[in-house]
Amino acid sequence: MTTLLKRAAPAVTPDRYENRLLVILFLAFGFVFFDRQALAFLAPYMDDDFGLSNSQLGVLSGVLALTWALAGMFAGSLSDRLGRRKPILIAAVLLFSLFSSASGLMTGFVGLLAARALMGTAEGAVLPMSQSLMVEASRESRRGLNMGLLQGSSAGLLGGIVAPVVVVWLADNFGWRTAFFVTIVPGLIIAGLIAKFVLERPPRKAEAEAEAAAAAKAPKVPVKDVLRLRNVVICMLIAPCYLTWFVTLITFTPKYLTDEKDWGSGTMSAVMTCLGVAWVLWGFATPGISDRIGRRKALTGFTVLAVFCPIAVVYVDSPVLLGTLMILTYTGLGCFTLFMATIPAETVPHAALATALGVIMGVGELAGGFLGPLVAGRASDVWGLQAAMFIAAGGAAMVVALSFGLRETAPAVLRRRGASI
Repeated sequence: MTTLLKRAAPAVTPDRYENRLLVILFLAFGFVFFDRQALAFLAPYMDDDFGLSNSQLGVLSGVLALTWALAGMFAGSLSDRLGRRKPILIAAVLLFSLFSSASGLMTGFVGLLAARALMGTAEGAVLPMSQSLMVEASRESRRGLNMGLLQGSSAGLLGGIVAPVVVVWLADNFGWRTAFFVTIVPGLIIAGLIAKFVLERPPRKAEAEAEAAAAAKAPKVPVKDVLRLRNVVICMLIAPCYLTWFVTLITFTPKYLTDEKDWGSGTMSAVMTCLGVAWVLWGFATPGISDRIGRRKALTGFTVLAVFCPIAVVYVDSPVLLGTLMILTYTGLGCFTLFMATIPAETVPHAALATALGVIMGVGELAGGFLGPLVAGRASDVWGLQAAMFIAAGGAAMVVALSFGLRETAPAVLRRRGASI
């Protein structure tokens, strides 16, 4: 039966497979962020049933990040040990779709907390599996661009543009619970696409066979050896700072706009959509530019702009001007691909790739994604919601300082310098 299936499968060129894989993984990770963002947009609607405080909203966001982190580290290590990505990715997509839908069934804060924790457990495996598959299938000249589209632009399009429009529309017309229920359908479709079209090995046969032979001969790389690499250590320090910027900003901005600025849900949704536009734009532009000017320069420069995004939320009172400034300064999500995937992928041995990606993502989600919104939520209850925005700005400012310690890894830049890759 396996032989017949192989004979029936149409041949696919390496370049066509690279593009096809990019589309499928783009949808998979974008849908992850659609689900993750839904809570922030639905929080104003859920107040009637739950009466969520800023601290509780921070806990709901943080617990997902906590389980996401633990699952990502475990899945990355397991994948490298087994040498398999595809089955783990399919299981993760199916489970997070199920747990996201379960959020709509909950009648209390504790139940919602449990559903979000389970959702994070499933979602944590998606990024390290997706980026590992994408690295192995990408041409060197498109590595940064592909990984940026997969991680940054996908999350921006589905999580930043589609989510606020669709989720708010569903909540206005059918209730907030329906917005959670519908998420199971696209999840099933995406899992089916992965099962049918994604290969465990890319069809660049010579390269794949050489990598497989090298991996078979090479000893497994312990996590402690990965953690000795300078770029990995700095990326681990950058991750919690940038996650604090991102999760705090995206969690509390909708409530800041409706509570502090007294804007309606339609205006809030429109402004948040501007974040999504910026997310898509910078999600591919930043890593694409880094292919040419270098990873470190791109990370530093675009993070400087990101510092000003949460500050604009506090001080700009015009929705049109704020939306414009958000498009210009919400550059951080393009940088996520650099420190969380591209730089580590160009630093660590192939046999430790998924492990390194899982550890960096895990540390970031634990310290920034989990603790960041908890601290920001508590600070907002004490000093007002503007405290969350200043905490987010501080996280980005820390990244600027840390980025100067990175060693350049962009192949094109290293060639121009005459360095070995």
